[in-house]
Amino acid sequence: MQLIDFIGDKAIFPELKAGSKKQLLQELANLAGDITKLDSRQIFESLLQREKLGSTGLGRGIAIPHGKFSQLDKVYGFFGRLSQPVEFDAVDGEPIDLVFLLLAPESAGADHLKALARISRLLRDNTIVKKLRGTEDSHGLYSVLTEPTTSASNAA
Repeated sequence: MQLIDFIGDKAIFPELKAGSKKQLLQELANLAGDITKLDSRQIFESLLQREKLGSTGLGRGIAIPHGKFSQLDKVYGFFGRLSQPVEFDAVDGEPIDLVFLLLAPESAGADHLKALARISRLLRDNTIVKKLRGTEDSHGLYSVLTEPTTSASNAA
């Protein structure tokens, strides 16, 4: 599974603004609601519930909040870069500036896990993370996220 399978070019947000983890999750829920047609409050509540189980802040300034919804028929991905990092209770205690939101159907056990694994692998690549932090617009970010994995570490 590649990111292009579940992230569209309209799901990239290069200048997210939030003053806290809660504000960031609310902003992501609003943006995701517009694209998925799910109720943004439902998305927000689901993300908050997931965070209560343990932070989705992976460290190195990266978080992957995620949730499952019965109303969805496919996996949706959203990527955002924050204008200013926010505290996110990440495992390393550092604030985050890169966030990848993943929403999946309740029935998508394997696809949800494959998508999470794909995102995690991509965001462990320091070259990719550096490009994501240095790319200015949504088109460029989308290109970095969706370039084939075989060339990801060789691309300039």
